Amino acid sequence: MINSQLFINEPPDKITSDTVLYATGIDKTFTLHNQGGIQLPVLESLNIELKQGECVVLTGVSGSGKSSLMKALYCNYGINAGEIWVKHDGVWVDLAQMAPHEVIAVRQQTIGYVSQFLRVIPRISALDVAAEPLLDLGWGLDEARNKIMELFSLLNLPERLWQLSPTTFSGGEKQRVNLARALAVDYPILLLDEPTSALDAANTNVAIELLNQKKRMGVAMLAIFHDEATKHKLCDREYPFF
Repeated sequence: MINSQLFINEPPDKITSDTVLYATGIDKTFTLHNQGGIQLPVLESLNIELKQGECVVLTGVSGSGKSSLMKALYCNYGINAGEIWVKHDGVWVDLAQMAPHEVIAVRQQTIGYVSQFLRVIPRISALDVAAEPLLDLGWGLDEARNKIMELFSLLNLPERLWQLSPTTFSGGEKQRVNLARALAVDYPILLLDEPTSALDAANTNVAIELLNQKKRMGVAMLAIFHDEATKHKLCDREYPFF
């Protein structure tokens, strides 16, 4: 059960009806304990808003904090200050104030995350790794696997790999498993941290088309792309990091 104090009946000021995520005043500092406790500011007073059916691309040099913002919005990183309002199950909730078990419910239903890397589980098949989010939502095993097989086929993941653990997969194969995990669920929000970085041109085009289909359905996306051509196939506006 999620703490009722984290819900509000109306969205924060200045948010329009099509907004699904609103982060304000985000500060994040890393403490380097193995280097004498040096404080390393990464995000300072950052504000960002996502609306239904748009893709906002974070731009800037490597090390500017783009991936750190993604991880903060997904609550992999705790923040030092700020609010992360998300429209979850029809109401607004501040992720920055939620307990870990409460964040899990938001991840299951509202925010999908495609990182550059797949969390590999030995002896668990690629099919079941990708089906896990659907099973967490209560889907039957056969129904979930059928959905994933459909996505694996669209993403050109060879069928001979489906029953194998992704432990020895190539980077591009792992990335396609990761994409299938996220695309299988009807998340209103997708966080995409270089989702096509390990894919060849043909499979990049397939992945971008599947993401554009999601966008046309109203899914909001926050993305990082270092390839300019790929970025422009999905991007509606840019958010620069300096």
